Parts: sequence; structure tokens; C-alpha cells
Amino acid sequence: MEYSKIYKVKPEHIDAQQIMDGLYYPFYMEDCRHAFIKDVLGFDLIHEAENGTLMVLSQYTIKFVRSLKENDEFKVTCSIMSDQAGLPRLHFKQEIILNGKIMTTAIFTGTCISKTGGRPFLPQAIEAIIAQAPAIDIQLLK
Repeated sequence: MEYSKIYKVKPEHIDAQQIMDGLYYPFYMEDCRHAFIKDVLGFDLIHEAENGTLMVLSQYTIKFVRSLKENDEFKVTCSIMSDQAGLPRLHFKQEIILNGKIMTTAIFTGTCISKTGGRPFLPQAIEAIIAQAPAIDIQLLK
């Protein structure tokens, strides 16, 4: 399942070269990913944190293909992939698309941990959703 949201480049995100600073691409992706986590996975980050479960990132890989410019209206997508090795990890495949062209691609990898410590885990409800997702190609993580 692919999820998406529409955004517009903010003037304050433009650098001296008149393109969006690379720092902001992951921020737009994060906003879309958090909405996906709540709307599709049913995991409310704030509520779960208050109850002792944190969802955290362990790594991400991002590829910049083209640059966004001021006032560009673009789409950010998010889909989930299972871990090929069967580890308790979530892999979020994300893209930024402008006028049908891929601008940026990324894979964000995360898991859940307890505030009190212990091993990483995935809640049962998320495990059930991931069981239906395709496994990530390990080459995407390099």
C-alpha cells in the first residue's frame, strides 16, 4: 500500500543556490511517514510513547536525483516493507515526486523499543501488517 501527501516548498527552505537545502528533504519525508504510521499502521507515536513504547529510526539512506525549488508543489510517498532477515525492523520506502518525476528516494529503517530498555520489537498489530508487505531488497539499504 502506498500512502502520499502533498507539500509545497517553503521559501525559508531555499538555499543560496535557489534550490531546497538538502537538510529539508528528510523533514518532509518524516512528516509523511509519521502520518502513514498513524493512519495506516494505527500506531500513535505520542500515545505509544506515553505508554512506554518508542518507535525509533536506526538508519536511513537517501538519494538526491533532482532539486526542488521555491514554491514547487510535490508529493511525498510512503510504503512499508518487511525485513528480509526477519528482524523486528520496519523499512519505509519513500519518494519525493514533482510533476511525475522522482526527485528523491529514501529508505528509513526503524524499530520499537521500550522506554525501560530491552530488545527491539514490533507490536503484534504492526507485525500482522508487515507480514503482508514485500521484503526489502537488501541492496536498497546500501
